[in-house]
This record gives sequence, C-alpha cells and structure tokens, in this order.
Amino acid sequence: MRGRPVARLSGGWQRLMLIARVWVNEPDVLLLDEPTNHLDLGKIIQLERWLNGATRAMPIVIASHDRSFLDATTNQTLFLRPGSSPCFALPYGRARAALAEADQATARQQERDLKDAQQLRRQAAKLTNIGINSGSDLLTVKAKHLKERAAKIESAVVPPHKEKSGDIRLANAGIRAKVLVAMENVTVAAPDGRPLFTVPKLHLCQGDRLALLGRNGAGKSQFMKLLARAIASDDIQGVRVTASLKLGTTDQAMSQLPGAGTPFDVIAGFWQGDQRTTSLLAGAGFPIEKQTKPIGGLSLGQRARLVLLALRLSEPNFYLLDEATNHVDIAGQERLEAEILEHGASCIVVSHDRSFVRTIGTRFFEIAGHRLVERGDPEGFFAAMAGG
Repeated sequence: MRGRPVARLSGGWQRLMLIARVWVNEPDVLLLDEPTNHLDLGKIIQLERWLNGATRAMPIVIASHDRSFLDATTNQTLFLRPGSSPCFALPYGRARAALAEADQATARQQERDLKDAQQLRRQAAKLTNIGINSGSDLLTVKAKHLKERAAKIESAVVPPHKEKSGDIRLANAGIRAKVLVAMENVTVAAPDGRPLFTVPKLHLCQGDRLALLGRNGAGKSQFMKLLARAIASDDIQGVRVTASLKLGTTDQAMSQLPGAGTPFDVIAGFWQGDQRTTSLLAGAGFPIEKQTKPIGGLSLGQRARLVLLALRLSEPNFYLLDEATNHVDIAGQERLEAEILEHGASCIVVSHDRSFVRTIGTRFFEIAGHRLVERGDPEGFFAAMAGG
C-alpha cells in the first residue's frame, strides 16, 4: 500500500485512512458512523485493534450495525428510542440482554398496573350500583374517586417498547430433490480469466446453509456469479443443478434494482396490484410518501430492504446472498436470520458479519491454498484473520 495514490485504494482502505487522518488531528471526541461498511473482515479486525489500543484514552461514539464489532470496541451502549433512550455501561451484547430484562420488567409492571386499574373500576361499578339502589350520595362519590384513581394509573402506564423495522421475510418454494447442486473439479476464475481456486467436490443438499469464507480477492463473489450462471443456463462443465431449483440472489452492489423508477414500480412488477403493492411496501418500512420517490433518492438501508422484499416476491427455493446484511439495521438482520432459520432456506452466504455467519451457517467452506476446503466451524478462519 505504501506510495499508492489514495484514489486507487479500495473503498475499505480509503475509509481506514480517513479515520486515521481524523485521529491524527487529535480531536476531543471521535465520531464513527458505520465505520465497518466496505471493510473486509481483516480490516474490521485491524480497526478493532486500533480502537482498543491507540485511541483507548479518547472518547469515541460509534454507530454501527455490526454486532461483533460493537462487542469488541464499546463499553457503553445507548439505545435510541422515542421518549426515553436507555443507556447501559456495557458492550452491545450484554447491554442488549440488560435491555431485554428491563423491557420485560416494564411489561410486567404494565400488566400489574392495568390489573389494579381494572380492579378499581370493578369496585367503582359495584359502589355505583349500590349507591343508585340505596340512594347513597357517599357511595357515588367514592365510586367517582375510584374511577379517577383508575384513570390516573392507566395514564401513567408505560407501554413496552416495540422495535419498528422494515419487515424482512423470505419465501421458500417447495423442492423435492435432496441434492440441489453438485460440483466437481470446477475452476473459479477472475473476470480476466486468471484461475483463483478449484472446487474438488461439493454437494449442496436441501436445507444446507453454506457460509463461504475467504480473504478479499480470494474469489468469493466470482464463485457466486459462476453458480448463478450455472443455475440460469446449466451449461458449465462440472456443475450439475437440479431442474426444480429456482434462484434468488442478492449482491453487494444491489444490482437487482433498476437504475430508474420507484419502489412502487419495482414491487408492482410482480403483479401484486396497487393496493397489495402499497401494503407490502409499508410492511417493509416504506411510508406512502417514499413509495413513489425515485430509487436513486433512497438511503442504502431502504434500498437493501427493497431488494429483500423483491427477493421474497420472486419465490425462490435457493438463495445466493452476497453481503445481504450490508446497510440493514440490527433489527432487520435478526429478522432476516429468523426467516432463514424458520423456513429452513437452502442458501450460500458471503458475509463479513461474524454474528450473521455464526447464526446462519450449517456448513463452512474456506478458500485456502487455491482450493475450496470444508471446515467444521468458522472460528479458525476468524482467528487467522485476527492474526493478520
């Protein structure tokens, strides 16, 4: 990297250099907004080490959707919420558990308060009936006071927080074949034809969730593109694909989205009808005013949700997910994970998000020594990346 013009560096290196340049100016506080975007795992770990070393004495505020990164670099966590935003002197994972306990306590307190209010209203109703039948003004006054106490309790009740995030769901159209993809003696090459690695033998079975691991430039995205071409045309030597396979795919550039048009245009293209299209987009986190705005004006997070909604509507039974969690918030990531697990979706994933890989993967393949090698878990690869 020494002596190389900044304009020719990858987006990841440029981001690291920008952060370092800001730090050299000795600011009072370092603010990092999604610092891991566009970084591969090795650079993410480098950034973690730097933040835990060189900047230890400096206050740092980090906004990130990378759960493992937050656990490695933070010691306080602020959860932004309407009204009251709770803060815990804990890294993200432990703070999340503490927040869940606090939310559960709030829900239990709400239930107790509402039961107390209902009991007071029942007592008030009884006193009102007795007062009317006996002509007792005192009982009527007491009933009124009980109702006022019930109303005061109800108005003070704090409802439990409900996370609002665009709904992310996946379809999983039925498929009967056991082996979905079989590969043997396949060479994955770069766009210029240069061999990157070989696949000696790989059988991907129904229900497999394969995590593809490798350093940047090893050929992960080229492998995904080769497999997508094989599924589309079924004419790549050494690759056999079951005839009933229906592919759903995402890539880092979100190239599935058209260059022009609106979210409404994209979803209406699946023949959903206007009312259904509006409802689907609203469920994915697009208010009415955003549904007819140009796609180019959407945030990266909104584009990611639109891609995943379109992916679901295409009703695939096999997924190629290349950095599918990029630009998706933590609630959305967890929803996507839950959908994949709930539907038993068969998929291949490429991700620098360690939490996502650990949660989703059932099989782990690493590109090592110009070969695709199966590993028992991803931890050896993560450790190797941490070691440089």
